Amino acid sequence: MTPADELLHLLDIEQLEVDLFRGVGGGGETTTRIFGGHVIAQALMAAYRTVPDRLCHSLHAYFIRPGDPKIPVIYQVDRARDGGSFTTRRVVAIQHGKQIFNMSASFHIDESGWEYQHAKPDVGAPEDWPNRDELRATVVDQIPEKYHADFLRKRPIELREVAPRDFFTPEKTSDSNQLWFRMEAAKGQGPQMQHCLLAYASDMNLLGSSLRPHGLTWFQGKVMTASLDHAMWFHTPIDFSAWHLYDLDAPWTGGARGFNRGAIYSHSGELVASVAQEGLMRPLTEK
Repeated sequence: MTPADELLHLLDIEQLEVDLFRGVGGGGETTTRIFGGHVIAQALMAAYRTVPDRLCHSLHAYFIRPGDPKIPVIYQVDRARDGGSFTTRRVVAIQHGKQIFNMSASFHIDESGWEYQHAKPDVGAPEDWPNRDELRATVVDQIPEKYHADFLRKRPIELREVAPRDFFTPEKTSDSNQLWFRMEAAKGQGPQMQHCLLAYASDMNLLGSSLRPHGLTWFQGKVMTASLDHAMWFHTPIDFSAWHLYDLDAPWTGGARGFNRGAIYSHSGELVASVAQEGLMRPLTEK
């Protein structure tokens, strides 16, 4: 299968019992632990399997333990409330008998109301910037050979950073940054899967915003990073097979944590989703 096909397979979770589901643990963005967006997307899909008639408008999640990619993840859904306009679900992800993640999600009927949004930043077109594979190919010789295969491994989301930084010796710069992303294999998928795919992608580069003002990247060995929580709001219907702009910033860092925000726009300028996340960014000192 292609990486995109593998991601669609990851999100086709298996139902074990009423409100109990199993998802594949490995694959996707990382190989050493489960990518945060992976477990968010699977948890959202588990919730969707119990909410057939309305779409998610918000989710709030906590990462509790690192996920083990070698074994499946069990998702237990609690049907907290089925209301006339809103439905609430709580999802707990379990591995090795312990919680690794939990999430609350709210679902809303389709209603009309006043409309307003911030404008999409003007940062050029996706074609103006190199894709992730091209960038990595230019620097692969600067990392140990044993990591080359994983570093160059094809991934399901096509990503193009706007004004990408140096991987290894970045200058201190503004926390504000943008990227374009899409997954062409999302074409024709239903609205629930579109939400899950965007939720998966929403964890990409988000925490990196906190590193920018400090001249840091993950490749330097100076910082330990991990997503601590994740919140997301879905505003409009999504077609993730088309390019979307992810506008990111990090208004605060301190106490070995960084606070990150993101706004996701369609290519035509519609604000389709908003994201917030706090992440660990613990300084590493040489022993």
